[in-house]
Amino acid sequence: MVGPSGSGKSTLALAIAGLIPRDVPAALTGELTLDGVSIGAIARPALAERVGLVFQDPTTQLVMDRVEDDVAFGLENRGWPVERMLRRVPEALVEAGLGGLGRRRSRRLSGGQQQRLALAGVLAPLPGVLVLDEPTANLDPDGAAAFLDRIDAIRAARTTTIVLIEHRVERAWALADVVLAIDASGRPIDTGPPAEVAARSAARMGDAGIWLPAAIEPVRASEPPRVGTARGGLAIEAQRLTFAYEPGRPVLDDVSLRIEAGERLALVGPNGGGKSTLARLLVGLLRAQVGTVSLGGVDPAALPAAGLARRAAYVFQEPERQFLTEHVRDEILLGLDPTQHEAAEALLSDLGLPLERFGARSPFRLSGGEARRLSLATALVRDPDVLVLDEPTFGQDHRTYDGLLGILDAHLRAGVTLIAATHDARFVADVASRVVTIADGRIVSDEPVR
Repeated sequence: MVGPSGSGKSTLALAIAGLIPRDVPAALTGELTLDGVSIGAIARPALAERVGLVFQDPTTQLVMDRVEDDVAFGLENRGWPVERMLRRVPEALVEAGLGGLGRRRSRRLSGGQQQRLALAGVLAPLPGVLVLDEPTANLDPDGAAAFLDRIDAIRAARTTTIVLIEHRVERAWALADVVLAIDASGRPIDTGPPAEVAARSAARMGDAGIWLPAAIEPVRASEPPRVGTARGGLAIEAQRLTFAYEPGRPVLDDVSLRIEAGERLALVGPNGGGKSTLARLLVGLLRAQVGTVSLGGVDPAALPAAGLARRAAYVFQEPERQFLTEHVRDEILLGLDPTQHEAAEALLSDLGLPLERFGARSPFRLSGGEARRLSLATALVRDPDVLVLDEPTFGQDHRTYDGLLGILDAHLRAGVTLIAATHDARFVADVASRVVTIADGRIVSDEPVR
């Protein structure tokens, strides 16, 4: 299933899983059936046996402290025998790329590893219908390829019906038997075999902002803007950082890094390598057990919250972690001087979230892509010297991606220092001037994008 950000893809996924309107209030009309039976008429336990759903935000479905217990939780609720669970749990972890991590704490995994854990928990009971909402969004390239290989194997076995929602369509498109494309209003553009949909509707899908495989991507009128250049002068210096969430398990080990003012740095590497942890250390959201960090000449971890906020802004991988109010309007205006309100409203409009449409909405009811853009807006509106983005392009369609680049362009040309932890090679090519690769807690390469 493909469609622009906010078009209703995740809503349809929730409906297929029976969560709408039972658990998520909604006005639902029409008919949705599973094997000829209305989903609303199927008892919750029976529906849970047949449909597995991976949410767009994996943290919302992690329930146990340890990785292996989280995978076993669903099997226990289904009454699986212990012997069978003991075999199936490690199998599911290997299938999801988490082999050997069964004893790790779920909440100490990286964002990409948590996404794999959510996948493992859903794959473990072998559901007849598997609904996946952007399952590769936070996975590194190798992890995404391995996961799609697994989906291809499930598809080939013809034992499971798969509903896959994806913006990263280059590989996923070829896996589909049927493509459903929907527009920004939630109405269908086309449905059918991939080749037929491409032949009939590539232009309409492109106009709607839907990402398409390179082979069928319509010619675009203009390319997204390239961002400005670094201005020089030291912005951040980290020396010999070592950090561990758990004793004896260092996430970063002896990492040193210098970042110039106005530089555009991409942190890349495998899930669990330490990208997000390093980014948080650089702006004082974490304090290293060993080593030092200087942000504009001071230790950011020692700054009061207000002082740190004036120097640096951090946009989390999970946008909901930083929302503080119940309405989009209140979220973007929180703490601003009235003289800044007009600029804040204009920024939201430029990011596709005009207040006349979204102002009264709850930030927690936005789509994943919309929530990401709101979190970015709340950071940019304060004009920080340093902007840290963790997976900034998650959930973005072609149009909102170009809009995001345009907004960043204006701020980066003004001298803002950018640090982006990302798996998106397109974003790296469009924005970054320097790429630092982190694996197993160490910097393994540091080079210009060119």
